[in-house]
Amino acid sequence: MKFLLFCTFAAISVFSQASPEIIFPPRSEIYSIPSLTISDKQFLQGDVNGKQVLVNGILRFPQKPISQKIPVIFLIHGSSGMGPNGEYWSNHFLGLGYATFSLDGFTGRGLTVVGPNQALLGRLNLILDSYKAMEILAKHPRLDSNKFVMMGFSRGGQAALFASLERFNKQWNQSGTVFAGHIPFYADCVTSYIGDDKTTGKPIQLHHGKADDYNPIGACKTYVSKLKRANQNVELFEYEVGPHSFDSPLGSPIPVISKDAQTVRACSIVEKSNGLLINAQTNQEFKYSDACVELNPHVGRDDDATQKATQEVDAFLAKLFK
Repeated sequence: MKFLLFCTFAAISVFSQASPEIIFPPRSEIYSIPSLTISDKQFLQGDVNGKQVLVNGILRFPQKPISQKIPVIFLIHGSSGMGPNGEYWSNHFLGLGYATFSLDGFTGRGLTVVGPNQALLGRLNLILDSYKAMEILAKHPRLDSNKFVMMGFSRGGQAALFASLERFNKQWNQSGTVFAGHIPFYADCVTSYIGDDKTTGKPIQLHHGKADDYNPIGACKTYVSKLKRANQNVELFEYEVGPHSFDSPLGSPIPVISKDAQTVRACSIVEKSNGLLINAQTNQEFKYSDACVELNPHVGRDDDATQKATQEVDAFLAKLFK
């Protein structure tokens, strides 16, 4: 089911160094996307017996497309839902001639935020939603389905990272194409999945700050090393400060506590058998009530990290779309 809306959206950025101009898209389309709400175990087992749901997304077109068939950057939000960092990047990409698709994986499920209770939604649902959205947008006559890129933030960054896995694409991606690139920002990398060293082969570019105590960079360094040993196409950009959500234009320049937000920074979660996620410290099935789950990590803005990350992302996409 698809609904179209003819309107303009102004994506406002306060990062004047990175993107000084507000871009008004000449056309936007709103899509309702049939998906499922399932547990991570169901996702990992390929179990389609979930709750049917409609999630939504906004497709925005650039004023000056770089080509007749337009590349699309999929923007996947984090645990607080769609927010200012997504608007910053959408505005920036529209100015470069790319279309953007901002996915809302929460509202259609009756959710607003999940930070204080991450168990409200399995983390892998946003991967499924993205594949389902790609099924629809791959048929759009103005879009280049060979140039869809998935970019995500925190929980959405985790989705953008693991949507690259060959296993998950074989299980769930029925779009007839694959994402041409993956750009995870401050992703959670503490979970190890069976077969997670085999991707589609498309390039992955991670961005993470040293000051991130929500999803610390160490786990992503370990995972990136694992991917490189398996000869996968991956690169990690590390920023000297870069607290969690460092690219949010409304973030505090001095990091503040995200009150009662759950973080798995002290956990090690391993898929021991098909669909069974184990807390490696207890050798029992992982739950958000486990002792390793901690509270009150920090979030904040870092304009310098954002400017550097924007330059690296621009170079990544220019090379990908040449």
